Amino acid sequence: MLTLLLDGVAYGMLLFVLSAGLAVTLGLMNFINLAHAAFAMLGGYVTALLMNRAGVPFLATLPLAFLIPAAVGVLMERTLYRRLYGASPLDQVLFTIGLVLMATPAADYLIGNQPLQINLPEFLHGRLEFHGVSIGIYRLFTIALCGAIAAALQIFLVGTRFGARLRAAVDDSRAASGLGVNVDLLFAITFAVGSGLAGLGGALAVDVVGGVDPSFPQKFIVLMLIVVTVGGQNGILGALFGALLLGVLDVAGKYYVPSIGAFIIYAVMVVTLILRPRGLFARGDGR
Repeated sequence: MLTLLLDGVAYGMLLFVLSAGLAVTLGLMNFINLAHAAFAMLGGYVTALLMNRAGVPFLATLPLAFLIPAAVGVLMERTLYRRLYGASPLDQVLFTIGLVLMATPAADYLIGNQPLQINLPEFLHGRLEFHGVSIGIYRLFTIALCGAIAAALQIFLVGTRFGARLRAAVDDSRAASGLGVNVDLLFAITFAVGSGLAGLGGALAVDVVGGVDPSFPQKFIVLMLIVVTVGGQNGILGALFGALLLGVLDVAGKYYVPSIGAFIIYAVMVVTLILRPRGLFARGDGR
C-alpha cells in the first residue's frame, strides 16, 4: 500500500511540474495557455536529443530542458500571447490549441514520428527497500526535485515583491505601470518560468511514458487541465494538492481496478466541476 502511495506521489509531483505554469498563467494572469503542452514536448526533445545525439549526461540536460522552452516562451509571449491578453477565453483557447496542433506536425517533420527514448544514469536505476516498502530511485529523485520546485515557486510567487507586483499588474495593469511596475517584464518572466517548468516536466516524463514523440502534447494536455480544474486556480498550492490527489488515485486505480482505473481521474474532474466548480482547494466555498 505504501509502495503504491509513494509511486502515486511521484507521479503526482511530475504532473504538478507539468501543470504549474498553466496554473500560474490561468490562475494569476487569467490567460488560458493550452500551448503549455507543446513546451513540455520541447523539453522532452531537448533532453532526448542531447542524450542520444550529443552524449550529454541526463542531469546536465535538465537545465537546458528548462532554459530553451523558457526562451521560446518569452519569444512567443512578446510576439503572440500579449495580443490576446484582453481577448475572450474562447479566443485564447482556439489560438493556443492551434499552436499545439501546429507543433505536432512540425515535430513529426523535423524529428520523425518514432519515440525517442533515454537511458537514465546507473545511479537512478533500481529500487530502495525500507521495512517492506519499495520505491524506485528515479521516483524518489522526482519527488525530491519536484518538491523543491514547488517550495521555491510558492516562496517566489507569495513571499517576494515579484509575486505582489504580478498580482497588482493583473488586477490593474495601468495603475501598476503608473506606480513604476514594469508590467511587460513581469509578464515575460512569468511566461518564461511557466514554459521552462513545462519543459523540465517534459524532460522528467520521457522515461516515465516510454519516450517522447509528436503525440506528447496530446498525452498531457488533458491531464494538465484536470490538475488545474481539480486543484483550483489559486496558484501553486492548489495545483500541487490537485496533482498529488490525481497521481495517487490514478496509480491506485490502475492497480486495484485496472479495467476502469484510467477513468477514475476523469470521474474526479466531473464530480469536482459539479460540486466545486472553482476546484477542491479553491478559497471560499468553491462556487
